[in-house]
Amino acid sequence: MRILLRSSLLITALLSALAVADEQSVKRSFEERFPGAEVASVKKEALTGLYEVYAVGQLFYVDEKVSYAIQGNLINAQTRQSLSAERMKVLSEISFNKLPFEQAIKIVRGNGKRQLAVFEDPDCPFCKQLERELQKVNDVTIHVFLYPIEQLHPGATLKSRKIWCAPDRAKAWLASVHDNTVPEGSGECDTPITNLAKLARTHRITGTPTLIFANNERVAGAIPAARIEQLLGNTTP
Repeated sequence: MRILLRSSLLITALLSALAVADEQSVKRSFEERFPGAEVASVKKEALTGLYEVYAVGQLFYVDEKVSYAIQGNLINAQTRQSLSAERMKVLSEISFNKLPFEQAIKIVRGNGKRQLAVFEDPDCPFCKQLERELQKVNDVTIHVFLYPIEQLHPGATLKSRKIWCAPDRAKAWLASVHDNTVPEGSGECDTPITNLAKLARTHRITGTPTLIFANNERVAGAIPAARIEQLLGNTTP
């Protein structure tokens, strides 16, 4: 019995290793065929036998050699359910505790016990509106992730770099969004802006502001202070 159990465990381990190897091979092949499309995850789709590839915030279905790729909505014809939509909901979910807080501008108000993360563009009018609402919220730590959307706001990337490179980032950020003051300097320092843009794309954050609360709830747009208070109340300090 022990020999059979050991054999079963060995076979399971080998099959698991082969599956991982196949997924790694698919990842490499996909990135070779689509340069610049960094793959976040690969998973074999049980119903079709295809590999599900999650890259640049989108789902693709490919064969094991990545000879063909399908980009679209995978639907269960019997239930009419969108399997792709269900997977996208899981894959694009943001875990608050896994956010790279060392790449954020930290603003503490009051005791700072409650937590909030915001992806913002310094030239986004809705971000400026949100910041006016945030001024009414106390006892909160706000983590601002700079996410300039250059195609909408030309020059926002340079402004974001200057804010990050400023001696007091929190002060520079608040002066920028409240008074339209641009920090002095060239903006030539090591910034997380490129990494944050990649993170945003991975999680399908396409607009600013986007708020993420400590319970992983995600809200887009300049919501009023009362709504922020309500959502903060549902989080764990």
